[in-house]
Amino acid sequence: MTMSPRTRKAALTAHVISSVGWLGAVVAFLALAVVGSTSQDDQLVRAALLVMQPMTWFVLVPLAFTSLFTGLVSALGTTWGLIRHYWVLFKLLLTLIATVVLLVYTQTVGFVADTAAEGALSGNNLRALAGSPQLHATLALLVLLVSTVLAVYKPRGLTPYGQRKQHEQRRRANRAVSTR
Repeated sequence: MTMSPRTRKAALTAHVISSVGWLGAVVAFLALAVVGSTSQDDQLVRAALLVMQPMTWFVLVPLAFTSLFTGLVSALGTTWGLIRHYWVLFKLLLTLIATVVLLVYTQTVGFVADTAAEGALSGNNLRALAGSPQLHATLALLVLLVSTVLAVYKPRGLTPYGQRKQHEQRRRANRAVSTR
């Protein structure tokens, strides 16, 4: 079922907003991780590491799920479909993988925040805690940038299912022309 133009635009707008928000939140998380791994001020490092946990739960996770949900709605409600084009399918897989990795990674973020809160570590040991968040945020940023490029450029290529559907549509169109 395809959506009306107004509904399609609303769904696409929600998807773009949540996706761009997710991308921006990852950049902010990466900035916190960089501060956490490079600052010489132990209090600033500890603060950066502590902020990562609520940022993960209250910003990153909701935006990831919103992006995933609105992407599904947009794909299923338009002619692009969910599995007709390789770029849509690849973008869906990237978003699913990124969301699952984020959910699994919340445990590490919790560990980092708890360790920073204890106050037992200082100096290089404290800064070392930010290494994993920095790596994961960089990888997440790359995945989200690839997903954005796919959405903008929409490389050609139909899946076998998409080719079959396109062939059926052409056959129906030819029958409609021949019966006139």
